[in-house]
Amino acid sequence: MTNFPPVDEQLAYLKKGAAEIVKESELRSKLERSLASGKPLRVKLGMDPTAPDLHLGHTVVLRKLKHFQDLGHTVIFLIGDFTGMIGDPTGRSATRPPLTREQIVENAETYKAQVFKILSPEKTVVDFNSRWFSKFSADDFIRLTAKYTVSKMLEREDFHKRFHDEKPIAMHELLYPLAQGYDSVALEADVELGGTDQKFNLLVGRELQRAYGQESQVVLTTPILEGLDGVNKMSKSLGNAIGIHEPPLEIYGKVMSISDEMMWRYYELLTDVRTEQIAAMKADAASGKAHPMALKKELARGIVADFHSAEAATRAAEDWARQFQKGGVPQEMEEVRVVLADVEARPEGTPMEVAGDVLATGETRIKLDRLLARSGLAGSISDAVRKLKQRAVKVNGELKTDPVIFLDPRTELTVRVGKRIKKVFLIR
Repeated sequence: MTNFPPVDEQLAYLKKGAAEIVKESELRSKLERSLASGKPLRVKLGMDPTAPDLHLGHTVVLRKLKHFQDLGHTVIFLIGDFTGMIGDPTGRSATRPPLTREQIVENAETYKAQVFKILSPEKTVVDFNSRWFSKFSADDFIRLTAKYTVSKMLEREDFHKRFHDEKPIAMHELLYPLAQGYDSVALEADVELGGTDQKFNLLVGRELQRAYGQESQVVLTTPILEGLDGVNKMSKSLGNAIGIHEPPLEIYGKVMSISDEMMWRYYELLTDVRTEQIAAMKADAASGKAHPMALKKELARGIVADFHSAEAATRAAEDWARQFQKGGVPQEMEEVRVVLADVEARPEGTPMEVAGDVLATGETRIKLDRLLARSGLAGSISDAVRKLKQRAVKVNGELKTDPVIFLDPRTELTVRVGKRIKKVFLIR
């Protein structure tokens, strides 16, 4: 028997940072029954292990799952080891290549380790949808497909667009929403969480539960988090992401680089701070009672503590202050090793000229734009070129704007890009 907070208090906490609840009246009703019976709700979040490393954008919905856990409900983290082999077509303009079983297993183990940085390992039910789909016969799949129509499936935005543009839609992609929806039937979920881009799949789960004689789950969606640029969806490929496995100082510095306006968005989606507390902080910042910089430091410290430790967060804050507010360099810098051959520029000219350039001075030509990309200080080579043009790059304290520089590859390099800094070693 669990003692739950009052329903209004639960709803206020669960609605924080939620994009949509379908339907809020149903969630209230389920919470009221849960409170009366002492029986926790079964809250499901499914994730296909399609990428081994999570960034903060992935954690928005995980944190909402944690909020249900904080309130005493049963949370189920479902790893889609079966659906991952189909490939979620959400947002895709072309068919996604299915993953192999080996890739799925490897990524699934990584996911489990990462989600427990937010969820309690002791209180979280971890399940795999291959548990029921591996037992599915051809008859079972035919009965499942009979419960949904092709016309409804083609109402889905990405399917509709591809159909209109005469782009291929593979049959296995049409099975994906049905398979995800059946997960809710198998788990008898009361609530399912997902990003706003997953709404169609989540609603299929509601319909399938009714078709199988169950009460429909409530669907709660969370927003898609903007990256460091404050505009585009957080994405490693866009170079605007904060990985949860990045070093403490790297995470701290990236959070400190966001705009004051974006800070409130991050407070809402990436922390457990209550809505009324965030409103109070906003009021203090507007009145001058609190400085936005101080509030952003608290945000950065909290995010680092979540994925590392409170001690690591304190050290990162001290190093950041030493580096950027006092003009020094941090005591602890991330060290990266870059293969020299990957960044070396082959100079034009005769062998004698090359020998004179390189051997007499001990220096060699280095493609700095490629060095920045390979060391993780830029999202891509084109991003590195932009940063050089913006005069945001320093090597050993010296401003660099040319994409090709001379340096001794045997020396230790301190490379700074904006507010980010790393110790770079070139290895042969």
